[in-house]
Amino acid sequence: MSSTQHTPLPYYEDRSPGAGTLPPRPWTPSSDAARLSLNGTWSFRLSPTATAEDDAFARPGYDARGWDEIPVPGHWVLHGHGAPIYTNVRYPFPVDPPHVPAENPTGDHLRVFDLPGDWPDGGDAVLRFEGVESCARVWLNGEELGTFKGSRLPHEFPVGGLLEPSGNVLAVRVHQWSSGSYLEDQDQWWLPGIFREVTLEHRPEGSLADYFVHASYDHTTGEGTLRIDSDPGGRITVPELGLDLATGESATVPVEPWTAETPRLYEAWLTTVGESVSLRVGFRTVVVEDGLLKVNGRRVLFRGVNRHEFHPENGRAVDLATMRRDLVLMKRYNINAVRTSHYPPHPAFLGLCDELGLWVIDECDLETHGFGVLDWRNNPVDDDRWTPALLDRAERMVERDKNHPAVVMWSLGNECGTGRGLSAMADWIRERDPSRLIHYEGDHSCADTDVYSRMYAPHEEVDLIGRRTEPPWSDPELDAKRRALPFIQCEYAHAMGNGPGGLSEYQRLFEAHERCQGGFVWEWIDHGFTRRAPDGRFYHVYGGDFGEELHDGNFVCDGLVFPDRTPSPGLIEYKKVIEPVRIEGAEADGAGGADGTVRITNGHDFADLSHLAFTWTYEAEGEAIGSGELAVPPLPPGESVELKLPAPPPGAEAGAETWWTVEARLAAATAWAEAGHTVAWAQLPAAAPGTGARALASGEAPRCEGDRIVLGPGVFDTATGALTSLGGLPVTEPPRLDIWRAPTDNDNGASWQPDERWGVIWRRLGLHRVRHRTDAVETTPDGALTVRTRVAPAAVDIGLETVYRWTADTAGRLSLAVSVTPLGEWPCPLPRLGLRLGVPAALGDAEWFGGGPGEAYPDTRTAARVGRWALPVDELQTPYVRPQENGARIDVRWARLTAPDGSGVRIEGDPAFWFTARRWTTEQLDAAEHTPDLDPSNDTVWLNLDHGQHGIGSQSCGPGVLTEHRLNATSAEFSFTFSRLT
Repeated sequence: MSSTQHTPLPYYEDRSPGAGTLPPRPWTPSSDAARLSLNGTWSFRLSPTATAEDDAFARPGYDARGWDEIPVPGHWVLHGHGAPIYTNVRYPFPVDPPHVPAENPTGDHLRVFDLPGDWPDGGDAVLRFEGVESCARVWLNGEELGTFKGSRLPHEFPVGGLLEPSGNVLAVRVHQWSSGSYLEDQDQWWLPGIFREVTLEHRPEGSLADYFVHASYDHTTGEGTLRIDSDPGGRITVPELGLDLATGESATVPVEPWTAETPRLYEAWLTTVGESVSLRVGFRTVVVEDGLLKVNGRRVLFRGVNRHEFHPENGRAVDLATMRRDLVLMKRYNINAVRTSHYPPHPAFLGLCDELGLWVIDECDLETHGFGVLDWRNNPVDDDRWTPALLDRAERMVERDKNHPAVVMWSLGNECGTGRGLSAMADWIRERDPSRLIHYEGDHSCADTDVYSRMYAPHEEVDLIGRRTEPPWSDPELDAKRRALPFIQCEYAHAMGNGPGGLSEYQRLFEAHERCQGGFVWEWIDHGFTRRAPDGRFYHVYGGDFGEELHDGNFVCDGLVFPDRTPSPGLIEYKKVIEPVRIEGAEADGAGGADGTVRITNGHDFADLSHLAFTWTYEAEGEAIGSGELAVPPLPPGESVELKLPAPPPGAEAGAETWWTVEARLAAATAWAEAGHTVAWAQLPAAAPGTGARALASGEAPRCEGDRIVLGPGVFDTATGALTSLGGLPVTEPPRLDIWRAPTDNDNGASWQPDERWGVIWRRLGLHRVRHRTDAVETTPDGALTVRTRVAPAAVDIGLETVYRWTADTAGRLSLAVSVTPLGEWPCPLPRLGLRLGVPAALGDAEWFGGGPGEAYPDTRTAARVGRWALPVDELQTPYVRPQENGARIDVRWARLTAPDGSGVRIEGDPAFWFTARRWTTEQLDAAEHTPDLDPSNDTVWLNLDHGQHGIGSQSCGPGVLTEHRLNATSAEFSFTFSRLT
């Protein structure tokens, strides 16, 4: 007879949340109790496994002089010890819960500190950790305090009886991998370390163990009701409201409510026998009523973004100034909501949301996505042995953050499948805090939630959901419940690389259907770490650049701002799409504003328009010739007014293209922007240019001169018909048809996408390596040079018959009319359709009349203004972390490139065209993995003059390009006129 003995799991592998910690309590930024920051430089030793070293380092007197040093907060992999790892879904270790690999990097941290001379006598003290990844064991003065998991959540230990006036030894052992890692698979870098603050807090006798602010608002009476529960009891004073209450008592008084648009806060003081803390109270009520999510009695529309915590040098150790910078940028770009993907943020971030005004979905530190690739076998959220750990995470989130008015929803976590553990979390949260809603996207039955949430639902599905006609759920009771819930997209419009496209179409659906209450773009920032190239240029790296054996490449770079927090074209587009004021030509115009009538609609949920000043500008051919103020009444939310613009000011030449530009700007400075900051704008055509096609140059006849043909200012190769110079200006690469672009991340799509991934299909067809065959070079009696070609890739029988017809006039203009006819059955749209040519590198300054100032594509064009713009060629590029198609300017009427001496070339198009100029070829752009891979040419600026561009979409994780934005292979005609500038 034999028996099996089970060795207890080590603390870093057991399923428990830890041992020895105190119950969670609110984060209190302002208290009269003494505090000591333990941030700074700590001694550090890294071991390859969890058991490589004993715990002798925790004892007073241990000699750590041979150790390295590391900053706290910080991540050891960003300070020369190991390397970051990026995975999206897959765990970077064998999936054998709750076990982790023997190769478990373990960082021992030491800090010796003295108490300040004025540290109070008596009372207790707690040692507080705001965030440690992923498991910590803690000692103070040789006494073990306990262990904890839950990386982005606070943990406290009682230490009052252990403190000495000087020479206190704080020792913390941190394991990179633990059972908690199975609950933290959150599409981000794996970054171990003590990455948030460590604080020693004095707890006087009678100090606050807990308090809960209840501040509701009755929109029918305009009154707020305040009650604050606390342990122990005390008194509440709100001087501005004249309130002096015992804790637990309620008072109802007239108040101004808190909303994301009007973030009204009242200073309050909570005082007990041992402690006094200052609070900022915001009165608001959140409910689901009539199938809608309402705050203070009104439907809200989330113009949101998902936000990971990230800094390009410090990882998730994000300082207060960077947090504020993020939120100020969001407010300036009309963003009104944040989902804290996929864990509670640093608590100071929520205080800033209270102050500046953003709705918050506070998400629990929970994701088990890696089990999804295993058909959810052994998923912890459906295993009762893990439920205590799940509940601990829910409790720590709610208790820490419950007093923030900005938080309107608790999210159970992200991409965890379904299971009993999630239901237990929902039940606990609902019992503890019935004043907020519960969110979770991963269970489309909505069994535990108060909203119906989806990720990346395509436009047509959003339309069905908005009409409450989506396909039924299998359970009739749950189906009825779900249909009665408001709908949000907790993730949509994947902002990876060039994009996202389709934003304006989503926004129209959100505004058309009451049930569709907006969404949260994925995501805020590209998680690229800063690196310096050998030539000194800074760039950013992504998954795989640290030698990871398993990684997901640049999928970690999918933000609306670049790693240095520079706004991307996607953020500029998003700001325009979600602007809270609509400025349009009145419907009666027919031509939309041509008679000088403009309609202003207040799209705010709560604020009237009294905080905005409106102006008009009248422009002719992109030049402003008049401006003034527009008197707009302080419209309440949802209301519209039609106004007459003034008579057009004189000064426009006859036949000039003229536009009204109307802007809504902040009338006074706010906490997030100066007076004059533009909130919304629109352009209305005042008078279109003359009708009919632009006249092509004609009148000159081609003549043969040896091995060249001369036509006006143009010189052509006799054999190929290729243009070699223009008025003496060398053409370094002759104009010819171009259909290839360096695929965007959205062109390439994601491997799991069920739809066509056009970037993959284009490459498979060989569109990146087409060949040009010249079939004929002809001069015709009407004075034209005609070149007939066939453009096609190898190994397939599709192609494009292309005819170039050149003409010239005596004024020195050279025109090219292009006709394109598809040959064969094209199974895909084209990447682009237009001309590519090269001009001398000296032509480094660009000016154009058309859309700008930034790039735009068919489904990312909302933010492009018609005007005259000028930029150096080098500044026309968008530095996406992974290089790809970028920089196209839309609706260009004319463009010119000039050298410092003013010489150059002018190009006019009919119809208007996309204009791109760069110092490297599309092939070089396609081959580059990082921005330093692009070496500017010393000889050539390459131009693309495109008749059409394929849309962008967001298929790197979301839906592809909408049908109306696809560039189908059909017959096309377009023309350009070239003039030499001297």
